[in-house]
Amino acid sequence: MTVDSTTVEVIKGALIYAAEEMGVALRMSAYSPNIKERMDHSCAIFDHRRRLVAQAEHIPVHLGSMALAVREGLDAYGGALEPGDMILLNDPYLSGTHLPDLTLIAPVYDGGELIGYAANKAHHTDVGGKAPGSIAGDSTELYQEGLIIPPVKFLKGGEINQEIVNLISSNVRTPETQMGDLRAQIAANNTGARRFIELVEDHGAATVHEAMEEIMDYSERRMRAEISAIPDGVYTAKDWMEDTGSGEEPAEVVVSVKVDSDAIVFDYTGTADQVDGPVNAPLGVTIAGIYYTLISITDSTIPVNDGCFRPVTLLIPYGCMMNPRRPAPVAGGNVETSQRNVDVLMKALSQAVPERVPAAGPGTMSNISIGGQREDGSPWTFYETVGGGSGGRPDSDGVDGVHVNMTNTMNTPMEALEAYLPLRFESYALRPDSGGPGEWRGGCGIERSWTLTAPRATLSILAERVKLPPWGLRGGGEGALGEYIFRHRDGRTERLPSKCTVNLQEGDTLVIRTPGGGGYGDPLNRDPSSVLRDVVNGLVSVEAAVRDYGVVVNPERLQVRVEATKRTRRRKTR
Repeated sequence: MTVDSTTVEVIKGALIYAAEEMGVALRMSAYSPNIKERMDHSCAIFDHRRRLVAQAEHIPVHLGSMALAVREGLDAYGGALEPGDMILLNDPYLSGTHLPDLTLIAPVYDGGELIGYAANKAHHTDVGGKAPGSIAGDSTELYQEGLIIPPVKFLKGGEINQEIVNLISSNVRTPETQMGDLRAQIAANNTGARRFIELVEDHGAATVHEAMEEIMDYSERRMRAEISAIPDGVYTAKDWMEDTGSGEEPAEVVVSVKVDSDAIVFDYTGTADQVDGPVNAPLGVTIAGIYYTLISITDSTIPVNDGCFRPVTLLIPYGCMMNPRRPAPVAGGNVETSQRNVDVLMKALSQAVPERVPAAGPGTMSNISIGGQREDGSPWTFYETVGGGSGGRPDSDGVDGVHVNMTNTMNTPMEALEAYLPLRFESYALRPDSGGPGEWRGGCGIERSWTLTAPRATLSILAERVKLPPWGLRGGGEGALGEYIFRHRDGRTERLPSKCTVNLQEGDTLVIRTPGGGGYGDPLNRDPSSVLRDVVNGLVSVEAAVRDYGVVVNPERLQVRVEATKRTRRRKTR
């Protein structure tokens, strides 16, 4: 039997939309602002052999590790799954990210025949552990980071296992929110399963399975063609995690990318050994960064599925920071080391395909976790990531105030947070002069600050790029460093490190300033009218216009004057 190309395309589109609709169901049913507003969740469809066949455009670090979670989770469970069953897990050494990410997997049956799986992963605002939000910047072992859930049957025959609910509820700070978000994950899988079954009813199981094979083979052919267009060679790069959370010394990430015809090898030999702090990246996180980077530098119209990654060989030494041994802490590996991984991969590939690689983005998700008790004694927790500036690109500026690379979450509206949480927001704006200067300017970072209105709370920061700035490319300048300022209620100010846990009292304020992206190309080649526009928009100061671009700006008259002598002199000294 051979399925015609039109039917294959129809089935491909239906599977992708099924994954997207799963995400809509999850978001609309969720309790926490982290999922309902930030959309910190991801959904995908797998065939009966546990191969990825379709995914929604959600969170890259979730999606790239989802195949590992499905394969390892089902293997570790080992039991039989019937219609209406769902497997729950969050063990990072199986599911691939960190403990706050709960993965839920549902087998999809039609008439007693297993036809595939629907799966989703969602970031919960608390799963226990030493600090509210379960992302402590100073954890030294996995057990401090929260409740570890091995693969367990959370649903059996469509009914929730109340004993597991009781176990989870007894170990988290806000059980009503966590259970609400888990029910939203159930709704998402039910949605995906329903759409999958409708496809089989319309076309027949044999046709759908054959179409899925063709979809994956098609993606493989196109990805091999893209890799073949990259010049053969070995491309290497290195970068550093600026500290580990348990020590001040940087930890090196080294990658070598070998392109040989239509195949590609990613080798992490030389990367630092696993560390005591929470910046170890589980294998699934490292794989997710590799897959994301490969997709980013090739044709974006290639359907993302198992076929895309068949040309890829991975060499990631066991026991290094990018593939640690249990029970190394990993909360920051998912959110911070994942970003540095992409930075290093992009830097290496900029040697091979410079026209496809931007300068470095902020290199951090700027994770903020806080929680405590309200005046009435009720518990609360809050988690968010704050965007920064993306890097300048070969033909355009970076984007201001945006999440990049391994995160794809939305802004959390201040109005929604103030309605739910004991926080009063003081500022939310783009940071002038934070984007790296270049012919194509790096995007600007964000300033966001709030004051605690509850009696007390515990704050955790897990971030990067407060010591080592985002790098520019092709003569572009570095992006600005991040800053975290603790303003005590008595007026004292304190600069916080990028990884820490501290106690707050009512009236204390946190000021968050995120990094900007690196610039691309010589700043002296930037169009003066673009410099004027940036000054008028408050993104570049008058002083920086002269210092970095050799352009004198009169914003009141909307005029510019180029300092030709300065530009010529600087060109000669470069």
